[in-house]
Amino acid sequence: MRVVILLSSLCLLFSGCDESRVYEQNTDFQDRYWLISEKPEFEFTIDKPADRYTLYGNVRNTISYPYARLFFNYSLQDSTGAELEKKLVTQYLFDSKTGEPFGNSGLGDIYDHRFELLKDYQFKYRGKYKVKFEQLMRVDTLQGILAVGLRVENNSIPK
Repeated sequence: MRVVILLSSLCLLFSGCDESRVYEQNTDFQDRYWLISEKPEFEFTIDKPADRYTLYGNVRNTISYPYARLFFNYSLQDSTGAELEKKLVTQYLFDSKTGEPFGNSGLGDIYDHRFELLKDYQFKYRGKYKVKFEQLMRVDTLQGILAVGLRVENNSIPK
C-alpha cells in the first residue's frame, strides 16, 4: 500500500505542470487484480468543445501479470448516457518472445503504460462525459493488474 501511495504522490508532483492535461484519474485495485465484474468509470468535463483532445488509457501492472497482452473495452458516453465510441483495445504489456516488460518502471516490478484510445477527438458540446473500462480476458480474476485509468489531453495547448 505504501508503494501505491508513494507512486501516486510522485505522479502528482511531476505532473503538476502539465498544462495540456484536462483530466487524469486512476482506479486502484485493492487486491492487486482486476475482477471481470469491476468496470471502472471516469467522469470528466469538457469546457472547450471546439478544441481537439486525445484520450489515453492508463494501465499499471506487476511483473507477475501472466500474459503478454491485455484485452479491454472502453466506451465513451455523453451526459445523457448515449454511447459515442466503443472499441476493443489489444495491447502488449510484455514482449511475446522474450518476456521483457514494456512500459515505464519506477519501482521494482511495477510498470506503467499509456495507450492512445482516441486521437484528435472533437466533442460536440461542452459538458460531462464518461469513459468506462471493462477487461475482456478469458479469466474472471486478472492477476497482476494494479490499476487502470483515463487521461484526457487538450491538443490545442502546447506541451
